[in-house]
Amino acid sequence: MENKSFMKRILAIRGMGQVLTVGVGLIILCIVFGILNPTFFSGRNIGNLLRQIAPILLIGIGQSYVLITGNIDLSIGSVVGMSCMISATLMTKGINPWVAALITLFACLMVGFVNGHLVATCKLPPFIATLGTMTIARGIAQIVNGNYNTDSIGEGAKPFRDFFYYGKIAGIYNTIIIAIVIWLVFNFILSKTRTGRHIYAVGSNIEAAKLSGVSVIGTVVKVYMVSSFCAYIVGIIICATSGMGTMDAGNMYEMYAVAASVIGGVSTLGGQGILLGTVIGASIWGVLQNGLQFAGAPVAIRNIVIGVIVVVSVLLDVVVRSGKLRKKKQS
Repeated sequence: MENKSFMKRILAIRGMGQVLTVGVGLIILCIVFGILNPTFFSGRNIGNLLRQIAPILLIGIGQSYVLITGNIDLSIGSVVGMSCMISATLMTKGINPWVAALITLFACLMVGFVNGHLVATCKLPPFIATLGTMTIARGIAQIVNGNYNTDSIGEGAKPFRDFFYYGKIAGIYNTIIIAIVIWLVFNFILSKTRTGRHIYAVGSNIEAAKLSGVSVIGTVVKVYMVSSFCAYIVGIIICATSGMGTMDAGNMYEMYAVAASVIGGVSTLGGQGILLGTVIGASIWGVLQNGLQFAGAPVAIRNIVIGVIVVVSVLLDVVVRSGKLRKKKQS
């Protein structure tokens, strides 16, 4: 009886049902790839796999915040590229790496601030608003160093590179630790604070949220700034990884962000999803990419598989949510 009541409490958590379902799917994927290639479970591959998952988890967190309000952020990949290029360019110009990172943070947060006001204040459709800022941010990434990738950020940036990518604490890569810390912070905000309740309220019923005294504009601006912050961190990690700025950094990352979110149960219709699901969604993406690579599948096939999974996940969400709405109307 105690086990049954415990399971009921777990399943009563909003979005937990899908999280458990995709969690089982993740376990099955790992077993299958482990059978196909035993080196999949080697310590070296697990470490590399976790470092592959970390950036996808980070941008998935940002996209999840936005999706829960019923919006979307298509600029997230371009902000990654902007972050990488601005920080690297400043470093190659002799700016201290930490000062460069701080300046870059301000620039990226401004994109989120603009996105939030375009959607909430100016009432632009989020698809159009963030499509525009996606192009602008990518343009900034391209012109910041005169339409060229940067040179190496140099030996003076070694502490910066170690902090964001190469360093370890207790045998765990810093990139993984950064992703875990950011997830813990934003999961706490979403699940335990008034801000989190407002985010769900805006996504569930925006008119009811207004009547309840929720600042819709403030809430939407906040989630877009969270999205830009997460993209900023990923851009910094890419810069630290490669030791230079590349204009195409972040390409396709808006797709990866949506994949991590919707596979993990965050609804594209708003008001539903938890960040634990985003962890599972990002892990499924990483395992698929890593496992298919081990299996010798070309990049095109890997992209097709991920695309199909995203479409199916969104389709199931729409079907399930539509069915629930019909039941409510009938009752």
